[in-house]
Amino acid sequence: MPALPSSIIEPIWDQFRALIPPVVDTHPLGCHRPRVDERIVFDKLIQVLKWGIPYEGIADESCSATTIRRRRDEWIQAGIFEDLEDLCLKAADKMLGLQLEDLTVDGCIVKAPCGGEAAGRSPVDRGKQGTKRSLMVEGQGLPIGFVIAGANRPDSPLLEETLEQVARFGFDLPNEITVHLDAGYDSTKTRDLLDTLGCDCIISKKGEPLQAGKRWMVERTNSWHNRGFRKLQICTEKRIRVIDAFIRLANSVIITRQLIHRAWTTHRWDTRPTRKP
Repeated sequence: MPALPSSIIEPIWDQFRALIPPVVDTHPLGCHRPRVDERIVFDKLIQVLKWGIPYEGIADESCSATTIRRRRDEWIQAGIFEDLEDLCLKAADKMLGLQLEDLTVDGCIVKAPCGGEAAGRSPVDRGKQGTKRSLMVEGQGLPIGFVIAGANRPDSPLLEETLEQVARFGFDLPNEITVHLDAGYDSTKTRDLLDTLGCDCIISKKGEPLQAGKRWMVERTNSWHNRGFRKLQICTEKRIRVIDAFIRLANSVIITRQLIHRAWTTHRWDTRPTRKP
């Protein structure tokens, strides 16, 4: 059973393959064992992301766990996961138009049983190790930025670093930006920060009944991360750079899936799925 439908994985692989740098053989005698095909390793990483399987559990005669980890680190070093996410966002901006005038930020705590650089005592899991993702989405719910921290970090101090992720769009930002936040950000410090950044804000009030507004977008995207990708729901990686790579790969899948979902009723192409995603 494939981890993802071919209609989603194939366009992602086409872009990913184009980003892989040429391999230079540095062996003095040129007698390395044949290199495992890039597509095999890529598919293994997708399976790890989707199902949360350990590398040893997904390894077989075609590719060892060591090869998966080594190739993963090579691709992280080359910045491929970040470039892939940027390409997906550019495609979404071209086809759908990113709604950057409305940004929503919220934190999500997940389990981190192995500890690591981004682990801390979780206030919602009896002090066990956990990791927090401070996620930012645009008006349609597409993920456009995130910050990784320990579960013991409050949401509010991560807001500035999260909002700085919109710098990836350069000068293509709207003149007026409204940031939607929940009651965890209801403080004078947060409002002063948004005033300094020149952003309007809609913040839920503490002690009042739940005010949803447009914040459901980020809640839905957090659900896509946790329910769609077991690797993100239970974070077993210890290094931030590896966690970052898996989140960017998941974001690429989410954005591509949304593009196909929107285009299914308006476009026709050879690999178009028979049913609407």
